[in-house]
Amino acid sequence: MIPFLSLKDITARYADEIHEAVRRVVDSGWYLQGEENARFEQHYAEYVGTKHCVGCANGLDALIWIYRAYVELGMMKPGDEVIVPANTYIASVLAITENGLKAVLVEPNPETLELDDTLVEDAITERTRSVLLVHLYGRCAYTEKVGELCRKYHLHLVEDNAQAHGCMYGNKRTGSIGEAAGHSFYPGKNLGALGDGGAVTTDNEALADTIRTLANYGSQKKYVFKYCGRNSRLDEIQAAVLDVKLRHLDEDNRLRQQVAAYYYNHITNPLIKLPVRLPDANNVYHLFPILCERRDELQQYLKGRGVQTLIHYPIPPHMQECYAGVWQGLQLPITERLARQELSLPISPFLSSKWMEKVVVDVNYFMASPSQLGLR
Repeated sequence: MIPFLSLKDITARYADEIHEAVRRVVDSGWYLQGEENARFEQHYAEYVGTKHCVGCANGLDALIWIYRAYVELGMMKPGDEVIVPANTYIASVLAITENGLKAVLVEPNPETLELDDTLVEDAITERTRSVLLVHLYGRCAYTEKVGELCRKYHLHLVEDNAQAHGCMYGNKRTGSIGEAAGHSFYPGKNLGALGDGGAVTTDNEALADTIRTLANYGSQKKYVFKYCGRNSRLDEIQAAVLDVKLRHLDEDNRLRQQVAAYYYNHITNPLIKLPVRLPDANNVYHLFPILCERRDELQQYLKGRGVQTLIHYPIPPHMQECYAGVWQGLQLPITERLARQELSLPISPFLSSKWMEKVVVDVNYFMASPSQLGLR
């Protein structure tokens, strides 16, 4: 079976460095808010290109803290609206509603699969305060039009960079384009920990200080609590492991881009639609999504051929039970079609040429054999 993603194999690529990093933390006797965390925060801020990086427990918390900080600093208030792509993973929406804000869902561009910037202005109202731009699948979602609209209407541009570590727009990395960005270090991400982890990057010192305080029970000084916060900290082992993997991130992304190039150059099945190809700098290929009207049949066929695939994401946020009644009756045809058709092919830094070739052959052969056509 060709695995969709083997976390064991990813970790094994840098096993000696990781074991040394973990040993260093264990031997130090200091496991939270220590030198490893400070070192990684500094290195990641430098890598992304921001003045501040604040580690936290996971990617969802990173986004929650950004909007909570806006509220605490008086820059937003409950009931304000945040524009967000409708086809995103639910964490993007949860971060908005968790803070008493209203998520305004905007359809994606069916060619790029990212937020359709031609629809954003029509979604802006007198209550709109922010755009949450999601770099879905590792593809840069920023456009000059989004930036212009945020400036025109004085909107806070926030990035969900959970899937796009190392991605570029011009000479800037995603995570440094907006006012703030949330990052996830879930093990399967391009930059993944050995457990959960997250971070916020920003140039805004007040925002960074507020987020750090909120994630530490709301405390800046021991036993003194400015906010009703929560415990959401990046531990020393995860920070040390992430610092190791950060050194190899660009090379790992380059290997992902090689796999993606092979897919783009060799997948020819007319039943398969590929999203528009971006320059490599603008796509770090956290996932490689394809679209097929017979998606479920294709997935079962590939499974039978020994190719593991995943679906991202079969039920969009506005159709989830947890939001029943919030968007009742709302129809988002492009988002719903993508949810029915999207299938993610295996992609990783260690996918061999032999495996790439097999994936392509099997994808291209779908519905080409007599047995599949019912002629045998």
